[in-house]
Amino acid sequence: MTKLMTITRSAFVALLAFFSLAGVALSEVVFERGQLSFETEAGERITLDVEWALTAEQRARGLMERPALPDRTGMLFDFGETRMVTMWMANTPESLDMIFIDDTGKIARIAERTTPYSEAIVSSDKPVRYALEIRGGHAAELGLKPTARLVLPLDLPK
Repeated sequence: MTKLMTITRSAFVALLAFFSLAGVALSEVVFERGQLSFETEAGERITLDVEWALTAEQRARGLMERPALPDRTGMLFDFGETRMVTMWMANTPESLDMIFIDDTGKIARIAERTTPYSEAIVSSDKPVRYALEIRGGHAAELGLKPTARLVLPLDLPK
């Protein structure tokens, strides 16, 4: 094989690999949908429509590049175990409230009105199992406080 053919073939293989990987990176991450509820201290139920972020790929994608969330919607991240959780707002154009929840349903922390596009770390401050992201300021509008509890068990997709 001539040197030119070898270079051409190598370049073709490299371009093919590049575009294959780019297609994977740009592909849509699919989220299943469901509902969850919180029970307030007064016994009121607050129900939200959510997307479930259950896999590492789904949790990594999260709400990046999404427009503003409608009221009573969000994304629940299930980490599969209780642990310290850190999140950020990179590539997220709208402010979010991040609600960190332990494995008993107790709200450990509410990080309100996070900064769009920020790469600053938002920590759960305590070990948690779940994080719920909703529109910035919506936790207060709904009356969600650390005294509310996530109703468990969740009806997660299999």
